[in-house]
Amino acid sequence: MYGLKKMLINEEARLLSIKQIVDGRLNDVPDGCLRITSCRKRVQFMHCTDKDNKSKIQGSYIKQEDIALANRLAQKTYDQKVKKVVDRRLKQIERINKEYKDDEISELYDNLHPIRKGLIKAVEAPWEQRLQEWKSKPYVGKEFAENIPIIYSRKGERVRSKSEKILADTFYDLGIEYKYECPLKLKGFGIVYPDFTILRRRDGKEIYWEHDGRMDDPEYAEKAVRKINSYIANGILPGDKLIISYETSGVVLDDRIIKMLIGKYIV
Repeated sequence: MYGLKKMLINEEARLLSIKQIVDGRLNDVPDGCLRITSCRKRVQFMHCTDKDNKSKIQGSYIKQEDIALANRLAQKTYDQKVKKVVDRRLKQIERINKEYKDDEISELYDNLHPIRKGLIKAVEAPWEQRLQEWKSKPYVGKEFAENIPIIYSRKGERVRSKSEKILADTFYDLGIEYKYECPLKLKGFGIVYPDFTILRRRDGKEIYWEHDGRMDDPEYAEKAVRKINSYIANGILPGDKLIISYETSGVVLDDRIIKMLIGKYIV
C-alpha cells in the first residue's frame, strides 16, 4: 500500500510523544496501587502497598483530605497500562519500518531485465504505467465563452481564472499530473466539470479539486453548495475524494493553503 510508510512514521511519532508524557509522569509516583470499594453505597478508596499481607490485599483507607493520593494512584495505574501498550506497539512499528517499502512489489518488476518483463504479467501494474493509461484516456472539457479572459497555465492549458492558474501551476511545479475540467456524471445532478481531476498514487483513487472563487456572491455560493452536496450524495466526500478551496473578493487564494491541502490529501 503506497503511503503506508508515511502512516507508520506518523504513528511512531505519535506513540513516542505519548511515551514521553507517561514516562515523565511515572518518574514520581507513590508506592502501591488504588483499590476502589464501597460501604453502605459510599465509594471508598484504599491504598494497597506491599507493607504487609493485609495492606497488599485490603489496603488502608484514604481519607477525604488525602484524595489527591487516590488521584495519583489511579493516574499511575492508567499510565502504566498506556506505557505497556505504547512500548509494545513501538517495537512492532520499528521492526516493520526497518524493512517495509511502499513500492517493494512494483520494484520487483521494475528491476527485471526488459526481456524478462516481456515474458511475465505483473501482479500490479507499475505506477507510471497506470498513470500513463489514466492520462491517455481522451475527454472533452467544457467550452470557453467568448467574453472571458484568455489565461494559460505553465503547462500550456487554458484556464478560466487567475486562481485556477495558481492551482494548475502549483500542481505542475510539484509534478502532480491532473486533468482540467474532465467531465464527471453525478447522479441527481448531471454532468459536472471538476476544476481538476487527479489520480492519487497512495490509493489509486481519482480525486477532484473544486475551487469556489466567488463565495461572497449569494447566487454563486448557492450553486456551489448545491454542487458540493451532489458530490457528497454520490459518495465523493470532502477530505476523501473531494478537495475544496474557497475565495471571496476580500479573501484571495493562499498558496500556503494550497500546499497544505496537497500535502494532506494528495501526496
